[in-house]
Amino acid sequence: MVARMSWVGLIAGAVVLVVMAGFAGAQGTEGWVSLFDGKTLNGWSVHSGFAKYAAQDGAIVGTAVKGSPNSFLCTDKEYGDFVLEFEVKCDPALNSGVQFRSHIAKEEMTFIFQDAKGQPRPNTIPKDRVYGYQVEIATAKAGTSGGVYDEARRGFFIASIRDNPAAAAAFKENEWNKYRIECKGSSMKTWINDVPCVSYKDSLDAKGIIGLQVHGLGKDFQPYQVRWRNIRIKEL
Repeated sequence: MVARMSWVGLIAGAVVLVVMAGFAGAQGTEGWVSLFDGKTLNGWSVHSGFAKYAAQDGAIVGTAVKGSPNSFLCTDKEYGDFVLEFEVKCDPALNSGVQFRSHIAKEEMTFIFQDAKGQPRPNTIPKDRVYGYQVEIATAKAGTSGGVYDEARRGFFIASIRDNPAAAAAFKENEWNKYRIECKGSSMKTWINDVPCVSYKDSLDAKGIIGLQVHGLGKDFQPYQVRWRNIRIKEL
């Protein structure tokens, strides 16, 4: 009778373990929402410039257009505290980035911030210009990918990877690179290919849109492209 009860206990324990394993697997995707359906650009709109964006082979493809300033494909929805993940592959000749907690100017705006010498520096942007936090996507040679730049506002890196050799080497040329951005309160953190890049606090923006950048090009124009896929977000 004692031996029989032991077998019952073992079976019950095995069932519990199976259930717990199943629950853990479900937790891996719980709360995640895809921002791209793989076929259309529903839920997104282009601002600031007129670069071309299209859904191709399960990815969003951004193509530079001659004469266009920086362009952004932006979410219709704003997000506050979240974890954002995506994969990106960028032509080595094209600089790019992904905006987060950012904004679209409803009219012409002027920002005034101190420069390196402590002097006030005004910066005026036109209506429809996207501005705010941007995680950098650059060449492997540049070594700045994963840093956070304040696009069209302060106009400089507020969180740099300059003193982080591992982060500077994380971005791989001509390959798909996985990015992760975590925002909670004033805290923002970034990773590339699971390598920690920056951890920084800034209180200018508590929420805003997400935007995919195609950088404007000068006289050496070519229709360079940048691709994004597996774009998903988990609101905290």
